[in-house]
Amino acid sequence: MIDIASPLRLRLDSAALVHNWRWLAERSGPAACGAAVKADGYGLGAGAIVRHLAAAGCRHFFVATWAEAAALMPLPAGVSLSVLHGVGVTDMVAARTLPARPVLASVEQVARWRAAGEGRPCDVMVDTGMNRLGLRVEEALNGALDGLGIVNLLSHLASADEDSAQNAAQLAAFRAVRSEIPAQRYSLANSAGICLGPDYAFDLTRPGLALYGGLPRGEAAGQIRQVAYPEARVLQVRTVPAGETVGYGATWTALRSTRVAVANLGYADGYLRCHAGTGGATWEGRALPLIGRVSMDLTAFDASAAEEIGEGDWLALDYDLPTTAAATGLSQYELLTGLGARFARM
Repeated sequence: MIDIASPLRLRLDSAALVHNWRWLAERSGPAACGAAVKADGYGLGAGAIVRHLAAAGCRHFFVATWAEAAALMPLPAGVSLSVLHGVGVTDMVAARTLPARPVLASVEQVARWRAAGEGRPCDVMVDTGMNRLGLRVEEALNGALDGLGIVNLLSHLASADEDSAQNAAQLAAFRAVRSEIPAQRYSLANSAGICLGPDYAFDLTRPGLALYGGLPRGEAAGQIRQVAYPEARVLQVRTVPAGETVGYGATWTALRSTRVAVANLGYADGYLRCHAGTGGATWEGRALPLIGRVSMDLTAFDASAAEEIGEGDWLALDYDLPTTAAATGLSQYELLTGLGARFARM
């Protein structure tokens, strides 16, 4: 097989990842701190993330689908894996074969697991107000879960990143469920929920965004470190004379003769057009503002401050998650999971 280097790379800081998990674990108090690694570890590579976090002491991991669970095999020794989307009709072979537990999320899934799960343990999701996945509280309390061997009883906060009255309402609803439904562990808090304080931690927390450098709430400011650093290779450096334009729609005009670096990067890679006007990169510490529109796989940067830059050099994109989210209108989640497959994960 021919080894061809990608013109895009995503440099991942494993020390920052572990630091973030340890800070979240400390904020979780006596509760165990797990990790959501769905969507291929929020786009950063779930296999490597599980290995690093397991080595640091994380023992509870969560994916969305059985395909994601299969991709993580074999698991590191001593860890557990839960599949958040439960079991559909076509999932039972995987659910009986893989060393992972379904998170049952409806009365229908509970019935399916009773009929074909051979008495194996499971996790359960109860909806306390998000109206996404999960049994309704009244279903859970009216006997739907009787006799199940529940390892983790979960719910999910809808507005934990805001100072919303919904947080306290969901907390009260989950406490009511906990008092009636036996399980080995109870889990409510995501990254933002951890920041809400110890009342939300219960026995197990499930951070996601903050592990990967996202800022879930102000309490985490200055504590969470950036993990993902996207970089793009310069394809061409050209001089644009004063008065000429760059890119589709001629949205940027050179006020003077300007050196422009064109990078192997675009919206096909998840670097979307909304970065225009606010995006940028650096080269050897020097700022290169984005100019013109982002194309499918080409983006132009003003290289006036980098006279020595040339073809083949690497640009470090400005990609601090909270800052970039505020500038583009994209969520921090979209900024992470949207980075495409052409980025070589390093």
